[in-house]
Amino acid sequence: MSEDKQKNLKSFTIHDLPKSERPRERLQKFGAEVLSSQELLALILGRGIAGESVMVTAQRLLTTFGNIKAIAGTSLEELTQVRGIGSAKAAQIKACFELGKREELDVELKDFDIKNPEAFVKVIRASIKDKSKEHFKLILLNTRNKIIGFSTISIGTLNANLVHPREVFKDAIMHSAASLILAHNHPSGDPEPSEEDIGITKRLVKSGKIMEIEVLDHIVIGKNSFCSFKEKGLM
Repeated sequence: MSEDKQKNLKSFTIHDLPKSERPRERLQKFGAEVLSSQELLALILGRGIAGESVMVTAQRLLTTFGNIKAIAGTSLEELTQVRGIGSAKAAQIKACFELGKREELDVELKDFDIKNPEAFVKVIRASIKDKSKEHFKLILLNTRNKIIGFSTISIGTLNANLVHPREVFKDAIMHSAASLILAHNHPSGDPEPSEEDIGITKRLVKSGKIMEIEVLDHIVIGKNSFCSFKEKGLM
């Protein structure tokens, strides 16, 4: 690329585009579905950096990570390594993808059947699939077995220090939950429970009986399968 071309690219801003070609105007006129990934990212970011269009910054994100799925799974620290992406813009990107995951969960909750582990896995998988670390979550239910909330208790390899009954039942009490379901993922893809998983589950079931908040099940989610403690007779 010539020096003049590089200079022109750096000095290009969104206002150099015809108004009808700017992402915001195109979304207003045609709808979000017609916008490219680059344009959608540009709208999330809002503005570029001095002398550089937000469209250039958005394209740099796509070039750096390869595609939208990769960007969604990228950490805040990795995002801020991209030129033009500071901590505020990185937070905007993470928040946007998190809302997308929650929207997917909200749709599924209407048909959730507490007696059907497969339905439960479909609901929760979207929030913890493809995670590089173990995410331990609670699904809180009311007296009619309707979901009233989700809560992340720990991130990292499960152990008794990370998953303490005090932390688990504090959230359950705060939401006035009548019962709860435990869930965590195995980044290895194998949902077979470990000895640590079994020990923690027994400890939480015992604590739940004391608190009169029943632990209904513990689901371990792998890449393409899952394990229900209840179905396997582990609780």
